[in-house]
Amino acid sequence: MNMQPSQSPPPFPFDLEDSAAYEAWCEWKLKDYPTRLGDLVVEIGDPAALTGAEHDALLQRVRKTNMALYASARGNDPDKGLIRALGRRFGLERLDHNMCADDDAITSLRVQPDALHQGYIPYSNRPIAWHTDGYYNDLEHQILGLLLHCVQPAARGGANELLDHEILYMQLRDLDPEYIRALMHPRAMTIPANVVDGEELRPARTGPVFMRLPGGQLHMRYTDRSRSIEWRDDPLTREAVAELKRLLRTRSPYHFEGTLQSGQGLVSNNVLHTRSGFEDDESRPRILYRARYFDRIGGT
Repeated sequence: MNMQPSQSPPPFPFDLEDSAAYEAWCEWKLKDYPTRLGDLVVEIGDPAALTGAEHDALLQRVRKTNMALYASARGNDPDKGLIRALGRRFGLERLDHNMCADDDAITSLRVQPDALHQGYIPYSNRPIAWHTDGYYNDLEHQILGLLLHCVQPAARGGANELLDHEILYMQLRDLDPEYIRALMHPRAMTIPANVVDGEELRPARTGPVFMRLPGGQLHMRYTDRSRSIEWRDDPLTREAVAELKRLLRTRSPYHFEGTLQSGQGLVSNNVLHTRSGFEDDESRPRILYRARYFDRIGGT
């Protein structure tokens, strides 16, 4: 697909009191919105040295959908520097040094049964339900940008579903704006403390599901887990969460699904995503690099 440059979205469309701005944004958002996974893909040469045309093609897709996919000629090159260089081209600098990340703050996602990683699903071959990354971070350290790069896919499985969180916001707001009000409440969702062997590794984190960033953009923190989560105990929040979960499970033209192959990757403003379970080839185990940022992609 040759995606044409799109105009900038109308400003501040996420104010529940400004219906005109919201309606103008909806018209802009849905016009020429991609409906096939292939529409999100840009063929590139080297992720660490994007050409101007490659950069612009990826950025155009991110501006519209908060995500883009690339297919590069780097194959199964294990150089982690390429994902760092790719992030910098989009203004992504502030990496999240999360607990299980490598020393350079870029995480090697592979099956790791050791004591540090045991119990954390991303380091197993089990499926992962809908979520945004870093939903358990404090509100001052939200993950706004997310890159994934595939070095080696699994022998079987390991597919991702992707959904633009702005589309989900639109669907919920069109059902009932009060759902958005409930999910923007500062105590809407609490992730309990992470306690291992009596030691608190992370305190409980409470905050909204949807929030407006200082620049007016929309950010979402969410996990579809049913245990180790506490929702604000009121009827409207329960109804809003039920509708949110229903929409996530209802296939639509805005749900994308695919499996990253060697040299392919995702550039995103931390959209909603899943991962199916997988089976490894012992001689060539699945490995993806993940970079989480406190920055959004520049120009979005």
